Amino acid sequence: MTDANKSNPGINNPGIRIATQRKSLIQGLQQELAVLDQKHLLRQRRTVETPSAPNMKVDGRDLLAFCSNDYLGLAAHPKLAEAMQEGAALYGVGSGASHLISGHSRAHTVLEDRLAEFVSPHIDNARALYFCTGYMANLAVITALAINKDTTVFSEALNHASLIDGARLSRATVQVFPHRDYTALERMLQQCKTKHRVVVTDSVFSMDGNIAELGALLAICERYDAWLIVDDAHGFGVLGEHGRGVLSHLNIKSPNLVYMGTLGKAAGVGGAFVAADATVIEWLVQRARAYIYTTAAAPALAHALLTSIDIIAGEEGQQRRAHLQKLIGLFSDGLHLQVWQGMPSNTAIQPVLIGDNAAMLRVAGNLMDQGLWVGAIRPPTVPVGTARLRVTLSAAHTEIQVLQLVQAINRLDQMSYVAQCFAEVA
Repeated sequence: MTDANKSNPGINNPGIRIATQRKSLIQGLQQELAVLDQKHLLRQRRTVETPSAPNMKVDGRDLLAFCSNDYLGLAAHPKLAEAMQEGAALYGVGSGASHLISGHSRAHTVLEDRLAEFVSPHIDNARALYFCTGYMANLAVITALAINKDTTVFSEALNHASLIDGARLSRATVQVFPHRDYTALERMLQQCKTKHRVVVTDSVFSMDGNIAELGALLAICERYDAWLIVDDAHGFGVLGEHGRGVLSHLNIKSPNLVYMGTLGKAAGVGGAFVAADATVIEWLVQRARAYIYTTAAAPALAHALLTSIDIIAGEEGQQRRAHLQKLIGLFSDGLHLQVWQGMPSNTAIQPVLIGDNAAMLRVAGNLMDQGLWVGAIRPPTVPVGTARLRVTLSAAHTEIQVLQLVQAINRLDQMSYVAQCFAEVA
């Protein structure tokens, strides 16, 4: 054995070499995790031990939660639990296959028909398609409508990650237009040379809480013969007459619209749907890989969602939306901040801009110590330097609970202001 081989026995021992390589791979990831930790960007899972509700037991602690997307407080509704049990009794637990094999049940068909009827005032010849998740729905619709490389996808700067990923996976040319800057979008469309054009936007922006100006956006899309894909994850069930969503809220209608609504937020169950002209939906059935090649969601979910839609559209849904709007006003009017900034929003998403990652974690940790659980949002979910509390309100909250949070945030902001003043004097 040469001297070089003696100093590196792995050369003659493949087992040692492979073990060393594996160790190197693990160490590489450990180093990357350490970098995230230094930047205060490590995420942490918490284990919830009770149903989704304002009062939860989390990791053994009783907390008052302001971080779920259960906007109407339906996730633990007794009628939905009963409907889920009934659905499991009728259809079993799993679907067993993809929709195009044997997994498409009567429950799915009935739900899709109900959803199509629900949004039909805003989409002519409407048909709906049910998906396992909103993420899958967005991947499906964008990749399917980007028919070939002769397509440009125009994506809003603050779009959800699923829309961004759908645009990337489409293999189309992707252009990003600034947040709610439709003049910039129109310039891009004027210069676009591809045959197909697809504009993609959130309705309610999930980290800001503001709403896209869809009337202006739709007029541009019609002018330049572009599809407008609207992700109404945070508007469906909450906005509009009978909770029909942002299309009803803004009173818009067009054959250019392709609408995605999430069913695991305000609807309280799970999954999502895409609604559009029947021809568009048939194209998705034939070409959307994220629909074709995945196992269908449990039929019991679809069955339970029929009850959810009835509640949303009925008197109880109206009462819950009215109460939620009252809570939104109570929170936004009650904030009196000197250091941090409440971001303008008329929706259930009420962000408080903190800025620095470490400061954000300290604030969220202090609230947690007081028994208040609020989402601590940091990059890459939001731009660098814009870390924030993402307060989400639910119709299940009481006025007293919302005031408790407002007082806690105001108090922490005042303490931060005093500390800042002392630092400036020193």
